Amino acid sequence: MTLPTTDAVSTNARELEPAFVAVNFIHCEPGYRERFETLFATRAHAIDRLPGFLSMQVLKPAREDGDYLIVSHWTAREAFDAWRQSPEFLEGHKRGFEDVRAAKEAGRTPPMTSRFETYDVIAR
Repeated sequence: MTLPTTDAVSTNARELEPAFVAVNFIHCEPGYRERFETLFATRAHAIDRLPGFLSMQVLKPAREDGDYLIVSHWTAREAFDAWRQSPEFLEGHKRGFEDVRAAKEAGRTPPMTSRFETYDVIAR
């Protein structure tokens, strides 16, 4: 058996390193935090099947009033943009979108709000 050279290993590893990162800042109303965590604990993993997706982290804030951070790593911005337009995006967000819609229809404050920030990786 021939082992790969150090150059081959480092080249392959670099191909799998993220070139693009998206961070979703999610603010949850106090009574929704447990539901939000349950949604992620039981997520469909739809994003995991998409080309260009590398990994995701869900970060819980240390402060009660802090935002959750959903950090996703991608091989390229185009892969992230394709995901945002895909059926997998709707599948992965369906339950949360339904909670927001139901609150709005009932005239209540949505249980969560979100905003995206995107970043190109410029150094490691």
